[in-house]
Amino acid sequence: MAHLFIAATITTSVAAANDVLAQLALPLYQVEKTIEYRRLDNGLEVRLLPLAQRQSVAIASQFAVGSRNESQGQTGYAHLFEHMLFKGSQNAPGDSYSQTMSALSGRFNASTFFDYTNYYLNLPSNALELALWLEADRFIRPSLTTDTVKNQQQTVLEEMATTIDNQPYIRPAMEFLLKQVQGTPYGHAVIGSKTDIEAATTESLTQFHQTFYRPDTLQLSIVGQVPPQTLTWVKAYFADWPMPNNTPQGFHPLQVNRQSVHHEIIDARGPWPGLLLAWHTVGRSHQDAAAISLVESYLLQSRSSVLAKLSLTEPKQLLYYSLPLTMEHFGVMNLVMVPRANISLDQLTEQITAIIDDFAAGGLTSEQLKQLKLRSLQQQLAKLDNDISLATTLSATLEQDRLTPLSGPWERVNAVTNADIIRVTRQYLQPGVVRLELLPPWYIRWSKAVLEWLPTGWTDSLEEQVL
Repeated sequence: MAHLFIAATITTSVAAANDVLAQLALPLYQVEKTIEYRRLDNGLEVRLLPLAQRQSVAIASQFAVGSRNESQGQTGYAHLFEHMLFKGSQNAPGDSYSQTMSALSGRFNASTFFDYTNYYLNLPSNALELALWLEADRFIRPSLTTDTVKNQQQTVLEEMATTIDNQPYIRPAMEFLLKQVQGTPYGHAVIGSKTDIEAATTESLTQFHQTFYRPDTLQLSIVGQVPPQTLTWVKAYFADWPMPNNTPQGFHPLQVNRQSVHHEIIDARGPWPGLLLAWHTVGRSHQDAAAISLVESYLLQSRSSVLAKLSLTEPKQLLYYSLPLTMEHFGVMNLVMVPRANISLDQLTEQITAIIDDFAAGGLTSEQLKQLKLRSLQQQLAKLDNDISLATTLSATLEQDRLTPLSGPWERVNAVTNADIIRVTRQYLQPGVVRLELLPPWYIRWSKAVLEWLPTGWTDSLEEQVL
């Protein structure tokens, strides 16, 4: 009888938690109901979301083209082409686009990733028609001159030097991680290689545009003060964009080896040892993606994560950083740690391995799972208050969520059980970790080894003096 009472209590508690989350999630469904969906005859996906009491409008245009589409000898083309689309089109040459947007007090930018290239802007609603005309012109009729290509090649190479080559550890660490999926579409860096960027020509970039910038790979989302005639404008400027006869390039989930890998790199510019740990997970479209996202949040990502709590009570690292990489068909959970003076890289690895093993053994309590889901829901709800974030989210919709771009992802998170949490931890994290040691010159490594043998009080004092 006692077991029946406990089971009934747990069932009631879970039901109550689900009721609370369901109530909090209502804005996702309410906003979603106001979205107007259209798919033009050329395949272009359009979502219009009018929001009351807005004075501006946000436009997000996401193309399903990224570094995974690049062929050998053309790495970095997706990112380079993103730069080119701000440097002139048939009816708006040179810097006309940027000058016009700045004159309208518009905010605009773009980003390129493995799976996509995303363009977004926010501007006064009365300039929406002009903005749509400019967007269509640069997407369909970009102007790729020799001078512009040369100029943007130099810009990308400077970006590469600043963010990658001039930073300790970054280039060799990036190349090592990419080598783990060598031979796949994700096996090279988004920014590409210096050789390929320098070899790009107007002809090769024009061919890249004609191959991958097509209406049936574009999701266009317009959010905010959306005038009634917006769809008419979209059709006027985008409907005549012809869809190529061939089907878009397709991709499949990666088959990866999850056994442990151990490697080290030595960088003469390195100021202190570091540790990079990575686990191969799954892509956004995978059935386990929602459970993996909750596991990452619980272990590493949030302020209340297991690692964050340990860092307050038993800090073995000076700092740590985790930013998961989630592509459509592939994912990586990663963690970079900088050890304290008296802690070795082996000890850091053992600590994280023990955390994962403990988690795989028991998972979460019902309250912990509820809090994780609540945190995920709050992150999704926060996007409703930012037009650019909301438009960008809509334009990143997976095909499975085509008509449920807000509620679909949330429902998958809400459906995750503790059994799912334990299963994915055992399946994706326990089999093996990619361990990369980031090592400074020998004399710093030698000094660090000595500090690991000194009494804790001494090393703490030295740390304070250094920091």
